[in-house]
Amino acid sequence: MLEWLNKTLDEHYRLVRVLKENEKSEILHLRHISSGREIIKRSKNGNAEVYEILRRITHKNIPRIYEVVSAGMQMIVLEEFISGNTVSTLLHEGLYSEKDARRIIKQLCGALSAIHTLGIIHRDIKPEHVIIDNDDVVKLIDYDAARLYRFYKTVDTQVIGTTGYAAPEQFGITQSDERTDIFSLGIMMNVMLTGEHPSKELYTGKLSRVIRKCTHIDPNKRYRSAQELAGEL
Repeated sequence: MLEWLNKTLDEHYRLVRVLKENEKSEILHLRHISSGREIIKRSKNGNAEVYEILRRITHKNIPRIYEVVSAGMQMIVLEEFISGNTVSTLLHEGLYSEKDARRIIKQLCGALSAIHTLGIIHRDIKPEHVIIDNDDVVKLIDYDAARLYRFYKTVDTQVIGTTGYAAPEQFGITQSDERTDIFSLGIMMNVMLTGEHPSKELYTGKLSRVIRKCTHIDPNKRYRSAQELAGEL
């Protein structure tokens, strides 16, 4: 099935650009030869269960997953191409105001509420994984580090996440859960407002209390859910 899909894509799509390529994964931007339709092709090693679940849902703040094909621990995911800019790119143009930061984080809370309800923990929220599309809609992308929450587990099976944004529990202390993504949102909020990690410069405006609560080292002292954080905002 993987070979058939690769052959079909080669026949009908042309490469626009390579978005990521390493020994573990490859992410390609493709365009259909006749229709011009653009998609993202994600090839990686790992369990396909998160993408299989995402394929069954539609949410304005989450890219559509069109197809998931797996064989053993290899998979190919075809997903919606989002035309827009990442928060990381936009930060090069200047810092965010509190109003704009609130708007973006609230939309991300909507995405997190949707995936957390399904038991999915993103585990890699950062400016590079948030796109503002051409209609000014916020999209949370890249679920390669995501996992399903297992109530019977005490720690994550695999240590993964971006240093600086990953919560302490992602490094083998306890199992990551909804509050793990809340931590990363808090770090990102501070970066959007100051350009720095809170350990270097903590924002001092009205949102400083929210950021401190999001990024508390003790998960029990963070916001319990994305809905609770959205309400605070």
